[in-house]
Amino acid sequence: MEKHKIIKIFWIILGFIGFGIGTVGVVVPLLPSFPFYMLTLFAFAKSSDRLHQWFISTNLYKKNLESFVKKEGMTVKTKIRIIVSVTLVMGFGFIMMKNVPIGRIVLAIVWVCHVVYFIFGVKNYTEGENPPGIESEGEEND
Repeated sequence: MEKHKIIKIFWIILGFIGFGIGTVGVVVPLLPSFPFYMLTLFAFAKSSDRLHQWFISTNLYKKNLESFVKKEGMTVKTKIRIIVSVTLVMGFGFIMMKNVPIGRIVLAIVWVCHVVYFIFGVKNYTEGENPPGIESEGEEND
């Protein structure tokens, strides 16, 4: 099998793994779906235009990633869900690293950067309204 096909298969498999874990994360509160859907988006974009187009047409993508990928923001509810999930996962890692002080310091710095980014770096929009830059059907842009 040629190298190009092996790499493409690798990205497809990685995309489906990310999709599977991300979808479980939609239901399980402690598992964040956002980073896994980002992995899916990236992996499908690298491997197959057909899979990429399929993924971006799903409601899972539209609900969890679309406005963020288009750099338009997120609802406060989505931001809180992501921050809480990551805080719980990193908190568990922090507890497990009780004998690794440098690991705890690095994890704490990453956590602070994550929280600061989502609070100040990602725009907010109200749930139910269109994110900035997305028009409703029937609306025209002046």
